[in-house]
Amino acid sequence: MKTAITTTAALVSISLLAACGGGSSGELEPQMASFSLGVSDAPVNGAKAVMVCFSEIELTGNGVGSQSFTIGDDDVAAEANDNCRDGQGNLLPNTRGIDLLLLDGAKSEALITGAEFAAGNYGQLRLEIAEGSYVELEDGMREPLRVPSNELKLGGVTLSAGGTFNYTLEFDLRKAMVNPPGQDGYLLKPTGLRLVDNSEVGHLEGQVDEGLLITNSCTVAPADASLPVATVYLYQGADRPLAELSDNGGNNTYQPYASTNVYFDGVSEYNYSIGFIEADMYTAALSCDVADDPEQADAIEFLQAQNVTIAASATAVTLDFTE
Repeated sequence: MKTAITTTAALVSISLLAACGGGSSGELEPQMASFSLGVSDAPVNGAKAVMVCFSEIELTGNGVGSQSFTIGDDDVAAEANDNCRDGQGNLLPNTRGIDLLLLDGAKSEALITGAEFAAGNYGQLRLEIAEGSYVELEDGMREPLRVPSNELKLGGVTLSAGGTFNYTLEFDLRKAMVNPPGQDGYLLKPTGLRLVDNSEVGHLEGQVDEGLLITNSCTVAPADASLPVATVYLYQGADRPLAELSDNGGNNTYQPYASTNVYFDGVSEYNYSIGFIEADMYTAALSCDVADDPEQADAIEFLQAQNVTIAASATAVTLDFTE
């Protein structure tokens, strides 16, 4: 995991006029809140790196105009970041490049930390994505990564006066990243992105028995440990029937809340992890089918499912799949 970059936004100055007695008025100090935003990821097949270049964070819909934070507008964030470059190889100013594939499970990287925004109920958070984003494939080739209108639009946040708020944007690339036929490179869609309050989430991790994989003719002990051997899907609610579970592009009754790969550790264990899950009851299901096109229904066979309760905690819940 990369070292997190800490940024501090300039205070947003807002003057509010209030009537006082005989028509006099006074200037009130704006009520502020501290806001931090990190990013995390669930892995995707076929890529060695997924570099996303962030340039601006904007909160809108508070009744006082949009509040924005541009990467690099303060001294700390202006530290060199050579991950984002234009087509001629020139460094793009005011960008922060983050390789999402380094941030699986409960790992995250700070995009902004302790930025001061006017308190209020914001209807939408927008992330401006700069050119220079790319996907590095397993053969070393790089393909451009695009975002519709160069902007990711997410749900809103409520920032109460004087509060400190920490959010994480979880990129479920198995849902969000597609390779449209006939188009150049990859497309990153808001589908599968979750903006969560860190005080309301937990994490899930576990292992899969090798015997279970062997019994079901799944891949075991691959020579290349970067290749997944199975997948774990997570569905909101308990006791979801296997026959009614959908893959990321399917239309069965229950759609995945999240999904991730199971990897061989090169010795004896098969591990998986899913991070930043909203506290709730879930059904976790295991499959040895690792191909899942988010644009269409795939023939996914689920081997077994278990209920799991995720509590708001920094400590991950352990759930193993055994014979």
